[in-house]
Amino acid sequence: MRAKFKQQSIIMKKIFLFCMAFALSGIVMAHATNVTDTLTVRIKGMRCEECAHKVGTLLKKDKAVGHLSFDLEKRTVAIEYDAQKVSADTLKARLAATGRYKSSPYDKNEVIRRGMGLQMADMHCQNCANRIVKRLQQAEGIDSIAPHVDKHYVFVRYDANKTTKANIRQILQGMGFTPVNYYTSKNISFAYFNIPAEKATEETTEIALAIDGVDDANVNARRGSLAITYLNTETSEERLQEALKEEGIEAVVPPAHQCKEKQEAGKENCDKQ
Repeated sequence: MRAKFKQQSIIMKKIFLFCMAFALSGIVMAHATNVTDTLTVRIKGMRCEECAHKVGTLLKKDKAVGHLSFDLEKRTVAIEYDAQKVSADTLKARLAATGRYKSSPYDKNEVIRRGMGLQMADMHCQNCANRIVKRLQQAEGIDSIAPHVDKHYVFVRYDANKTTKANIRQILQGMGFTPVNYYTSKNISFAYFNIPAEKATEETTEIALAIDGVDDANVNARRGSLAITYLNTETSEERLQEALKEEGIEAVVPPAHQCKEKQEAGKENCDKQ
């Protein structure tokens, strides 16, 4: 009797294992049929976050579309999709139907020219500007540099396939400058503060960015400086100081810079004061 029961148990176990193996193979096959491919295209009409949101909303209407990765500098989107449920041509056709967001092939070797203006209150003189030009000319992807010392800003043209705004800002920050976004609008103003060394951190940048009316903010630990681009119809330099003080950050407007610029080539006195 025991032998018969044991034999039945073995048979039942084999049946169970067979069923499990069959079920698992079905799962594997199901995953195998869910083929994911990636299509990267350029959308020249996609110029801002709102545009990217509209493109994303359009593409996500198709359940076969998965993760989307946007690069607004290149104006590209990488689309992950189930190749067995939708084709790349179908996705391109949906974008083309919008008119504005028609796509084109992306070529990583293509020159994608972009430009940006950066306000730097600590670019005091021509020596500062010369240093910036010399350094950026050594960086990959830079097309041209136009410093405007009188207005304390520099305009840079670059190849977005070789460098980024963030990389350029990082280079300038490493040189001791405090770059923030520059705009020509009369509704945009710029503030520059000295702050305590222990507050010259990324956390202070985030605090400043959270203040109403602030468009951009940047801290330079080397200088102990905080630069802010803000909408002057919503806030002011004094209000910025008050808001920062509430967060425990004493922001002081520095005295007018007395530049000891020397005209001899190679002198770099201005940035060391």
